[in-house]
Amino acid sequence: MPAEDADFSARWAKLRPLLEIVHDVPRSPAEQMALDERWAREVASGDRRPTLRIWEWSGSCVVVGRFQSIPDEVHEDVARAEGIEVVRRCTGGGAMFIEPGNTITYSLYAPLWFVDGIDVAASYRLCDRWLVGALGEMGLDVRFSGLNDIASARGKIGGAAQRRFPASSRAAGGRSDDAASSAFGGAVAGRCVPPQATGHGPGAVLHHVTMAYDIDAAKMGRVLNTSREKMSDKAVRSAVKRVDPLKSQTGLTRGEVVARLLAYLHDHVR
Repeated sequence: MPAEDADFSARWAKLRPLLEIVHDVPRSPAEQMALDERWAREVASGDRRPTLRIWEWSGSCVVVGRFQSIPDEVHEDVARAEGIEVVRRCTGGGAMFIEPGNTITYSLYAPLWFVDGIDVAASYRLCDRWLVGALGEMGLDVRFSGLNDIASARGKIGGAAQRRFPASSRAAGGRSDDAASSAFGGAVAGRCVPPQATGHGPGAVLHHVTMAYDIDAAKMGRVLNTSREKMSDKAVRSAVKRVDPLKSQTGLTRGEVVARLLAYLHDHVR
């Protein structure tokens, strides 16, 4: 779609000079959830530059969607016994099983003007445009599958979710009320921008993606609350076949994949 490609290139060209790229420090699952929403709200209020953050996880967890029931999705007793935290993200979608060495996650916190005038499906393609390019340079024939999946001919690689935050008035002191309530103080990377003269920010879109680098299918099956049919050996093997991790597709270590993603961001997005 040449017209879409030209439009997307123009949007990224406008965002690129403003964008801060952060390869974050390892954080606990609960801190990740709070930080993700906090940074989105800070971009929405104009207190943070547009940012693209590659996460590092300090522990295993199950992340459930904003509207999901935890008992319906997770065997909580198994999760507790195995030291797996259960957390809720601020976006919709399904439950994800996360292990630090087996997962690569990134978030884009962009002003609402970045996605203005395009539908939701197009906004997913826009936000992940750089990722498709980076994975292509690693030799993967990557395409979009459905609304929010990223896949190759060999299987699903990852899934995305989004949430929009409206422009918000600042509280006294130049910070939004919601951002102030979940602060992590000096532990948070990134720089804040000066308050705008209008006292209102641009709003923000939070777009995040989790990709499978590797899969411990047995552990995932124990923790996620799936049906008896889905828990069968045949069904587990089938699910793993549908999700083809980056480890098998690239032959690279997780660290090498992350390094190549960062190199692509700095070479092509900045």
